[in-house]
Amino acid sequence: MATEQTIGFIGFGAMASRMAAHLVKAGYKALAYTPSGKGGDGSVPFLPTPAEVARQADIVLVCVPDDEALSASMYGPTGALAGMTANGLLLNTSSVSPEAALSLYDAGKALGIAVVDCPVSGSTPEADSAALVVLAGGDTQALAQAKPVFDAIGRLTVQAGPAGSGARLKLVINGIMGAGLTALAEAVAYGLAAGLERDMLFGALDEMAVISPHHKRKLRMAQAGDFSPQFPARLMQKDMRLLMDAAAREAVPAPTLAAATQQLSLARRAAADSDYAALIGIMENIAANDV
Repeated sequence: MATEQTIGFIGFGAMASRMAAHLVKAGYKALAYTPSGKGGDGSVPFLPTPAEVARQADIVLVCVPDDEALSASMYGPTGALAGMTANGLLLNTSSVSPEAALSLYDAGKALGIAVVDCPVSGSTPEADSAALVVLAGGDTQALAQAKPVFDAIGRLTVQAGPAGSGARLKLVINGIMGAGLTALAEAVAYGLAAGLERDMLFGALDEMAVISPHHKRKLRMAQAGDFSPQFPARLMQKDMRLLMDAAAREAVPAPTLAAATQQLSLARRAAADSDYAALIGIMENIAANDV
């Protein structure tokens, strides 16, 4: 049980708000900042700048969508680093590029602040049930300091390696997710165009061991035509874009992932704020219009 420590959230969207609920239950206090300035219902006070949040927090947890949002909320006179003191702990749960994660680590180190890149694997259902997998990169002492927080929000913490390793591992995992969903969407479209009965097809796929539990959940969403965002298409496509850039930096050929990125760009263009499973519905519509 935490003893009166305060966690300051930078970004308080679908994932961070669920993390906060578990951390409050574990005994922490919480306060937050969002770029929109919206939020705060009394239970979690909202402050006007990241620096103000950092000044009042023992631990800062940032959960923002991309490199640009991370930079805007961390640096400068109103950024979180400006409000933190030496020996502080900053947990970066954002899914960002390894370069952005390392830049934040270096900036924190120069100020005596421990920074851990710790994106999470899992969507809103896992966040609801505190069953996230935390992918942590950083120094051993900082990881030990962060362990009570990770234990409150997740079922497992993977110590991925030194700073930047959590960000790299997250790209690997999300690349597999994105490519798997793309393959499903194209295969389902073929089955429907070839005349297979819709409910039979979706039901049969739900029984197949070759399809992951995560992707079975996406198939059930597609069968019901409900693409309420658990993982929005705009964020999935962003992660694929980051992976393609990272792979190119390492001169790793990734043609399958490149093709999946193009399909997920279609999903983002057509349904940015819907779940990325919307790609299955898009492909179904193409198939239906072709028969």
